[in-house]
Amino acid sequence: MKLRTKILLAAMLMAMPTLTCVAQEAMAISSEQSAPVATTLTLTREQCIEIALQDNPTIKVADMELKRVDYSKREVIASLFPAIDFSVAYQRAIELQTINMDMGAGPMEIKMGSDNTWNMGFTATMPIVSAQLWKSIQMSDTQILASVESARASRLDLIDQVNRAYYGLLLSQASYEVLKQNYDNAKVNADLIQKKFDVGTASEYDVLRSSVQVKNVEPELLQAEIGIKQAKLLLKILMGMDASTDFEAAVSLESMEQDMYGYVMGVESDLSQNTNLRTLDIQTKQLKQNVAMNKLAWVPTIGAQFNWSWTSLSNGHVFNNIHLNPYSNVAVSVAVPIFSGGSKYYGLKQAQVQLNEMALQRENLVRSLNMQVELALDNINKEIKQISTSAEGVRQAQKAHQIMQKSFEIGAATYLDLRDSELANTAAQLNYYQAIYNYLCSTSQLDLLLGKEDTLNIYKKATTDK
Repeated sequence: MKLRTKILLAAMLMAMPTLTCVAQEAMAISSEQSAPVATTLTLTREQCIEIALQDNPTIKVADMELKRVDYSKREVIASLFPAIDFSVAYQRAIELQTINMDMGAGPMEIKMGSDNTWNMGFTATMPIVSAQLWKSIQMSDTQILASVESARASRLDLIDQVNRAYYGLLLSQASYEVLKQNYDNAKVNADLIQKKFDVGTASEYDVLRSSVQVKNVEPELLQAEIGIKQAKLLLKILMGMDASTDFEAAVSLESMEQDMYGYVMGVESDLSQNTNLRTLDIQTKQLKQNVAMNKLAWVPTIGAQFNWSWTSLSNGHVFNNIHLNPYSNVAVSVAVPIFSGGSKYYGLKQAQVQLNEMALQRENLVRSLNMQVELALDNINKEIKQISTSAEGVRQAQKAHQIMQKSFEIGAATYLDLRDSELANTAAQLNYYQAIYNYLCSTSQLDLLLGKEDTLNIYKKATTDK
């Protein structure tokens, strides 16, 4: 080995540890830079609704169904245009037919037909007069309206579910904060009683009781944490969001109280946008169109047909002496229904009876919906009063607890008195947040019942962003 080569190899060997360290550092830096940074989204209720309307699988299915119905209408329209078919046929005779004839000079055998028969051609057919076909196009339009309303109902229902899930998350978070404060107070009081016990101003029973109280609050706090996780999971499912994605609510339950009281004043008990009522009206329209379709069953239909074909007859090899002979014709057909045993007549009578049934169903539905709206408004008004009462209860309970806390610190009140005030304060706050939650859910339910268009503005924005 040459000296120059030996020197180069030695230099490379000496540099290997340094290069390895550099490579490891570079890989570490690269991994740090490429590691994803965990981010927590902050979402408002409206943003949750927008995400759900875009990504929820149920809504996607409703949109696909709408497309399917539109294609179905186009299929019906396509029936008005000519249908053109092309066909090719080949026939090979295994044995030709033989006819024996006596022409006076003795019997003769005559072969009939050809060995090879080629046929090809175009056939075009189209309806000229078809009243039922034109009527079916109108029925397709109505079917599209039915699918649109079904998709609208799915979106309104999803909005209500997202609202309830979001409000549930706010309630879980508020409940957790109340229980956390109760837990912290219990720990502070337990420490305070322990100090009093150390100086001889508290009994061992009080120490044990305060310690047990801390332990009793811990499961409640844990359950509240689980409630938050479950509420987020439900929202993620509704939004079609990955389970690993974390988010936080942009508002608190208490902050929403100030925007509540103008709701009832702006509510109009108009049922024109109710999805059940609109669906029933569309079904009635479909049935009327079906009646008209049955009446058109007695109307004659006229169709046209055009044929353009080529025929070739030859003997011997398949491809010998192929001469295509053109042939064409035009035909007009008229079909006149005369008698069907009364099936069309009785089918029409059934449809008319169904129309009468649907008129009665609509009357009953309107009556039921009006009652539901009145009950919902009554519940909302009661819940507003409940919120006001609960808020006053919270203020009184907090003041009473502050007084009792000071009294306990100076020895003027027992631990039992203090604990009773803490429990009363905790219950008052939980009742207050529960009242707000009940009110918000009731308003969402009323919006769903009325099919309010301002709620659908969120949907319109979501669809225009696609």
